[in-house]
Amino acid sequence: MLRWMRVAALAASLAAASSASAVTIDVDGVKRSYTAQLPTKRPAPLVIVLHGKTQRGADMITRTAWPQVAKREGLAVVFPDGLNNAWADARTKAGPALRGPPAGTDDVAFIAKLVEKLVADGTADERRIFVAGISNGGAMAMTMACARADLFAAAASVIMNLTDEAAVTCHPSRPVPMLLMNGTADLLVPYGGGHGTSYFAADGFWSTDETLAFWRRLNGCETDDAETTDLPDRAPADHSTVTRISSRCPRGHDVVLYRVNHGGHRVPGFSPDARFPKVAAGLLGPQNADIDAAETIWTFFSRFP
Repeated sequence: MLRWMRVAALAASLAAASSASAVTIDVDGVKRSYTAQLPTKRPAPLVIVLHGKTQRGADMITRTAWPQVAKREGLAVVFPDGLNNAWADARTKAGPALRGPPAGTDDVAFIAKLVEKLVADGTADERRIFVAGISNGGAMAMTMACARADLFAAAASVIMNLTDEAAVTCHPSRPVPMLLMNGTADLLVPYGGGHGTSYFAADGFWSTDETLAFWRRLNGCETDDAETTDLPDRAPADHSTVTRISSRCPRGHDVVLYRVNHGGHRVPGFSPDARFPKVAAGLLGPQNADIDAAETIWTFFSRFP
């Protein structure tokens, strides 16, 4: 059954990719690209999906369930491309072997202009705009929640923690509901913080617990967990499970963590998140298949505003 689900999910993603269109936009004299999958009925909820470092927006189309979620739910979903396949988030330490975008790149301006364009042309419902990112894209999603909270109804960060640099510059204009999804066996962004064991790891990461506490504090939540729920182990072969940790927050300020127990620097899902899954497992750890990241994030987003 699980194998069939993976094949079906991949086929659906490829079919949705064929209906997406590539577009460019000028940002301060620089041509920036993105791929958009837009519904017939508009204005629609808009999800900005940010890829990880070394990837492009197209990878999020073929390696996540966002295309089929968007088609089923009538969403506008946009997959922007970072320059040099990376995002200029609030961090400056990018890891020893992975270059970031060109100096002076303003990705906050790029994503904000993209959102504003889609609202202005009637594509996006300005009350229901969301941002989600993976790894470097997860750091960028948190950066957007910090810098342009006015644009987003909620945000989600997958396999990423805050750093001192990111936290000290984070002053959102209002609380933004936040979903975190991190693996306890992440070799690149350690769940417990510090420096990962991967060659590509950067330094100075906060722990996931500290990152969770930070967003709870910003959103006016209580410090302790509201509820801890072990989710069904639907894929025992992946040797990982998922625990959902909720928070006691004011209405509409929700903060939730999906802790992937024994999960690596991988995106939980029903289809492979890498071109060469076995190589990825060796370099980044195991991928969980008990939940799908896009499905889980949209369930969270759909509650706001």
